[in-house]
Amino acid sequence: MLLKDVVGQWHAKESFLRMWEHNHLPHALLLAGREGSGGLPLALAFAQFLFCSEKSGRDACGKCAGCTKSARLEHADLHLTFPAISPKPGTKALSKLFIQEFREFVAQTPYSSVFDWLQFIDAENKQGNIPAEECREIIDNLNLKSYEGGKKVQIIWMAEYLGKEGNILLKLIEEPPADTVLILVAENTEEVLPTILSRTQIIRLAPLSAADIAQGLADRSLADPRKAAQVAHLADGSFSEALRLLQHAQNDMFPEVKRWFNAVFTGNGPELVKFADEISKTGREQQKNLLQFVIQLLEQTIRHRYLPEVAIPLPEEEAAFVRKLAAQKIGFEAISGMIGQLSASIYHIERNVHGKTELLALSIRMQYLAQGRPVPEV
Repeated sequence: MLLKDVVGQWHAKESFLRMWEHNHLPHALLLAGREGSGGLPLALAFAQFLFCSEKSGRDACGKCAGCTKSARLEHADLHLTFPAISPKPGTKALSKLFIQEFREFVAQTPYSSVFDWLQFIDAENKQGNIPAEECREIIDNLNLKSYEGGKKVQIIWMAEYLGKEGNILLKLIEEPPADTVLILVAENTEEVLPTILSRTQIIRLAPLSAADIAQGLADRSLADPRKAAQVAHLADGSFSEALRLLQHAQNDMFPEVKRWFNAVFTGNGPELVKFADEISKTGREQQKNLLQFVIQLLEQTIRHRYLPEVAIPLPEEEAAFVRKLAAQKIGFEAISGMIGQLSASIYHIERNVHGKTELLALSIRMQYLAQGRPVPEV
């Protein structure tokens, strides 16, 4: 994977390149960021950069033997460790037993979660693990000479799963063999041994911006720019969440939202019934996505009302809707109340409430708030 193919994380990329250019690259890096921020793809991109023999500017070339082998996760000096399960009684949960599956998994998308990975290998209810035996194999592998005469790179994805067994690696992390780089990836550094943290150079990964997520979706031809922008604002900084949302984003949500708000503000009862009936047939994930999208629009409405000089980070049609809603004679308390009602409905939908009934009741509550009237107690 090339650095340019990693979504966002410009600061992390720049930190890595600056260390490389000044010959200050530490022998142990830890990429720390929550799920969906891109820890694994960034680690793979760093490894490919190190193996590339024809670096082009500030990225790997993508064409040399080192790049092509790295891209397939088949480079002889690229060692991969990740949570695994025991494939059968009496065997240990070693990464090498699942390396082909891991290659296939990463080829689909390196932004998937560890839960997705364990489901991919049919772990069912088994817990993933990086056992002591895996740690000893890491030491043995890295103490061997480089197969191709260059650097050796060890990636440990989800370093939290090392547990106390990670103590076995302390000496290796502190004093690795020559031309060896360890790249650890973690989502929660509080679950990583302090003794490991103190021996690594930590690069913090920020949540992705909506603009970076939208661009990443568009670059991969996963969505048109409009849908990509809608999904990006719902993804809460996570590219993996954006991919999940995209699976349930059946169509452009804005026309339905606009039609619904017109019915709410004009008191069009038959249209509200029609909305509840149609949306209830789309499935729970789509219902939740649509209501979350409305929350985003209302939050932007509040922001625009009090900070009108700040640009609205939405496609023009949605931005125009926000400006029009902000100009309405509806108080902050009413808009805040709408957000609360929408959040409550999402909670109920997640718990298998009857969809049509909930959406119709929500429409009526939204109508009360739009009229400046208190919502009746149930």
